[in-house]
Amino acid sequence: MSERLHTIQPYEPLYARPRITSPTMRDWSRHILLFLITAASMTLAGATLSIEELPEPPIPTPNSLAETLLYLPRYYLEATLLLITYVLSHPPILAQGAMFAGSLLAILTAHEAGHYFACRAYRVEASLPYFIPAPPFFLAGTFGAFIRIRSPIPSRRALFDIAVAGPLAGFIVAIPIAVIGTLIARPAQMQSFEPGTLIVFNDPLLLRALAQLIGIDLAKIEINPFYFAAWLGLLVTSLNLLPVGQLDGGHIIYALFGQRAHTTFGKAAFFVVLLLAILGWEWHGTPSGFVYAFLLLIILKLPHPPVMRDDDRLGPVRIMLALATAIIFALCFLPFPITIR
Repeated sequence: MSERLHTIQPYEPLYARPRITSPTMRDWSRHILLFLITAASMTLAGATLSIEELPEPPIPTPNSLAETLLYLPRYYLEATLLLITYVLSHPPILAQGAMFAGSLLAILTAHEAGHYFACRAYRVEASLPYFIPAPPFFLAGTFGAFIRIRSPIPSRRALFDIAVAGPLAGFIVAIPIAVIGTLIARPAQMQSFEPGTLIVFNDPLLLRALAQLIGIDLAKIEINPFYFAAWLGLLVTSLNLLPVGQLDGGHIIYALFGQRAHTTFGKAAFFVVLLLAILGWEWHGTPSGFVYAFLLLIILKLPHPPVMRDDDRLGPVRIMLALATAIIFALCFLPFPITIR
């Protein structure tokens, strides 16, 4: 998601063209393996969207303390094996999972590739993207992706370009996926749910605008793999653009206004997210906002590394790009992503 910067003292003048190393075969092997594991975990996550009722593992009720302690890990392991077996034995469900994984991976890969190639353009040492798989039944099958930056950022212009390249690239890829997900949406079948069991995914402004153009009601459609991948991709893009710490939005604010403004914006954004978390719990019955508020608190504690040259101006083109990222944030951001009814 967001790149990690490390404070490194400048080791050569700015006019020098530092050499950057190319990824080795070992690097490629490690990153490709993580990518494939993440693709598999995301495929399982996407497949669950098409399963009306997940198979239950045949585990008897525990009768002793030892059985009770082993019950949850045993249940989770057997449920995971049942899920994998069920998905592999039902090709249409496997295909649904693969479409979700491919769509969301395309957004994440474009985002990290934007950062990576911007780093290469500025001769900044950076790793290939790390894709992080998530265990089955957890989130969307992934904890996201990031690159590691291993050398100093030469200037505020370079910092801005590296930061903005990721969200722009990811958003561009997310648009056609969102269009496909909206176009193929089918009306949902009306079902009755017990209170507190229905999870509603609220729609960002971009998806609502697309639905308005197409003439459909997003509140009455079934979630399909493309729609859900776009929904998650847009949500991740907006959260990454929050002006906090070493998130992309934090880098952009630092490049635009400097370190003091970066600190002020970060604290203000944290308190806004904390307020939204409280309102989300009160109005929408979901505690998910507190998780991200806690993560932002940790990010706030990490100082932003200085750039090698802090006196350069961004110029009108980059100011326009900054306004474009603000528009992207508005199109993607959801103050209350989930409602539990």
